[in-house]
Amino acid sequence: MEARPMEDFALVLNAGSSSLKFCVYRRPEEQTWGLEARGQIEGIGTSPHFTVKDGTGVKVADQALAASVRDGDGAIDVLAGWLRQQYGGARVRGVGHRVVHGGPNFAGPVAVTPQVLDELRRLVPLAPLHQPHNLAAIDAVTARLPEVPQVACFDTSFHRGQPEVATVVPLPRDLCRDGVQRYGFHGLSYEYVASVLPTVAPEIAAGRVIVAHLGSGASLCALRGGRSVDSTLSFTALDGLCMGTRPGALDPGVVLYLFQTLGLSPKEVESVLYKKSGLLGISGISNDMRDLLGNTAASAQLAVDYFVYQAAKQIGAMAGALGGVDGLVFTAGIGENSAEIRARICAACAWLGVDLDAGANESRQTRITRPESRVSAWVVPTNEELMIARHTGRLLGLAANA
Repeated sequence: MEARPMEDFALVLNAGSSSLKFCVYRRPEEQTWGLEARGQIEGIGTSPHFTVKDGTGVKVADQALAASVRDGDGAIDVLAGWLRQQYGGARVRGVGHRVVHGGPNFAGPVAVTPQVLDELRRLVPLAPLHQPHNLAAIDAVTARLPEVPQVACFDTSFHRGQPEVATVVPLPRDLCRDGVQRYGFHGLSYEYVASVLPTVAPEIAAGRVIVAHLGSGASLCALRGGRSVDSTLSFTALDGLCMGTRPGALDPGVVLYLFQTLGLSPKEVESVLYKKSGLLGISGISNDMRDLLGNTAASAQLAVDYFVYQAAKQIGAMAGALGGVDGLVFTAGIGENSAEIRARICAACAWLGVDLDAGANESRQTRITRPESRVSAWVVPTNEELMIARHTGRLLGLAANA
């Protein structure tokens, strides 16, 4: 990719424990943000690798990095160098970040200030896999580009406004006063899907829709008229569906057992719940659905069966919350790419009126059910980064039609 002049641009960052995903959006005069480049640095701390595709999907960078890229700060240095090389004459007008937990006080995207960061750091125990890395990326940008405004976009915001009965945690009220409630997550993904349904699936967009965000992290969201009314994730990102390394719904007595009978420490229990459970815990083999689908071991098959079973079970619960369902939407890594998982979940939901078109599902068409299916099913790729760019542009006044 040759360096060339470019108009002002915005940068979107999604920082994880071992990866840094990014998008570069450019802002031509009188136009909305356009995707210029998308890439990631993965394997941070082990075997870091840098890849970038341009806005049309053509790979323009693919290289192994020095093992000295041990953390997010080092990854930001690599990205900053590449941006200077490619877009040295352009201005960074804003940086938008995915931040997993917004807590009780952030119902929408917010410009980053020291006070905002202090509040978000207090939420780290509620999202230990994500929040520290999200905030570290903000700190790294501040150190390098202190004059550039930054925006925090929260995975919890889209679910604000749910009915109180869907957000309450049934503990003593005095224990819940400081924000113990059901928040829901993957909100940027659900917000994007809701925004495109009027175009890709207009017959269900205004109705009762269950969106299945199925990836390493997995959840369901019940939409009515494009608004969230319930979701399977709650106070933390541990509830609901079985995930790659997280258990999903779990009897709280099991956690008491880990403490009281097995004598595990809080840090050990945190590690079990966030890093050793879910698909990895059941199978003892892998947290990656692709590995498990290709493995004939009984434990691998049980992990897949449990994933499908819990997804279908919770779809039934979301249908109950909605009082019926008009459409089912699959999105995220597994939802978008695994025809087998979609087929198995749809088969388990046949009682709801889902009549799968096997050919449409195998070829990943947008609609994957037969025309006469009472409940239609769809595959809609998510785009959290574009949602962040839109929020960043609007909040900073950079793109009126973002």
